Amino acid sequence: MPSWIEHALWWHVYPLGFVGADTTGADRSRAGAGLRQLEPWLDHVTSLGLNGLALGPVFTSSTHGYDTLDHGSVDPRLGDDDDLRHLLAAARERGVRVLLDGVFNHVGREHPMVRRALDDPSSTEAGMLLRDADGGLVPFEGHDLLVTLDHSSPAVEDLVVDVMTTWLDAGADGWRLDAAYAVPTDFWARVLPRVRERHPEAYVVAEVLHGDHAAFVEASGVDSVTQYELWKAIWSSLDQRNLYELDWSLQRHAAFVEAFSPWTFVGNHDVTRIASQMDDERHLPHAVVLLATLPGTPAVYAGDELELRAVKEERVGGDDAVRPAFPATPADLDLEPRQRAMLALHQELFGLRRRHPWLHDGVVQRTALTNETLVYEVTAREGEGCLVVALDLDDAELVVEASTAGSSPAGGAPSSVGLLAGHADRRGDAWVVPAHGWAVLG
Repeated sequence: MPSWIEHALWWHVYPLGFVGADTTGADRSRAGAGLRQLEPWLDHVTSLGLNGLALGPVFTSSTHGYDTLDHGSVDPRLGDDDDLRHLLAAARERGVRVLLDGVFNHVGREHPMVRRALDDPSSTEAGMLLRDADGGLVPFEGHDLLVTLDHSSPAVEDLVVDVMTTWLDAGADGWRLDAAYAVPTDFWARVLPRVRERHPEAYVVAEVLHGDHAAFVEASGVDSVTQYELWKAIWSSLDQRNLYELDWSLQRHAAFVEAFSPWTFVGNHDVTRIASQMDDERHLPHAVVLLATLPGTPAVYAGDELELRAVKEERVGGDDAVRPAFPATPADLDLEPRQRAMLALHQELFGLRRRHPWLHDGVVQRTALTNETLVYEVTAREGEGCLVVALDLDDAELVVEASTAGSSPAGGAPSSVGLLAGHADRRGDAWVVPAHGWAVLG
């Protein structure tokens, strides 16, 4: 893993939605300023304490970006290749890394490769597409408009290597591998060494939904995978007031961190907004606390820091609500008080994260647990550093005593450490967190 990723904190954007582009395929014209609309938002990224921009699909596609037509050109709804290069340069000037979204498991049915394969069964393109037992094209997860690539084909391997290196040459810092779970790991094990010959500092994170994450990382050669298990545990345990579920996932997460740094999140372009997952709004800040203080490589989905709400629906267009258009600049935001509070919370917590970079691979230990309360420590793997995080979902106060603070930063007594974030009162040799509150001590 490149060393710079230890300090990387991402803002994740779905570009087609962000600029208000039509994703039905009916309107292929440029939407407003296209990718250049993101440039004014780079200052918003840094104001949050973040330093990375993780882009969803930007390459030419038929509709939603994941039905690619050309990996070598920017989607006309987002502008052109120069617009992407301009954004990459603008990000670099501000010290912001950029991650691109690589859709390499499948292509859109209208891709020239598919047309050529259907017209000429003896063509090179015909050998690049996966076939079923009857010789038909294999759709991806039942979607007829998505055609699965044949990852045993050397031509597919060459294509992916060429695409990845071309855009890394242009200034990108890494890739998210879409639907990587559906691709044989030996394909990535062949592709990535070739990419890293030219770009040893490139970061690669794979979309993986479940399974043995550490084994996937080892077999494929990627740097990280998406931590959906922790995502689910965060919103579910907070919403249901069952912190035993979260505790179980934290034990699993700690094991993952021993092998690699997971990509952590509480929202993305494919799931219901975290603010819409929580019936009790008092517990929404707890999700941000977890994201900011747990080991891994955290990503904030654009709009979660503004407490946007939306529910993903299982239908055509069911993702649209969680992929909304944004105003031309952050100055155009018209925020309600609750949204300003959420924005300030993100700034506070990710500022804290920036000041404690060892959290990236810290060691997590739970020190107190009930259904509705959790206290855990994160300690530096090397050197000094320790934070104590207390979460209270109960109607009663949470008392963090020496016996529940473990090896706290000042030798075991909560009264000898300070309050870094949140709310808590010091009472004698303990800190007291208010009902439905949280605190970070250090």
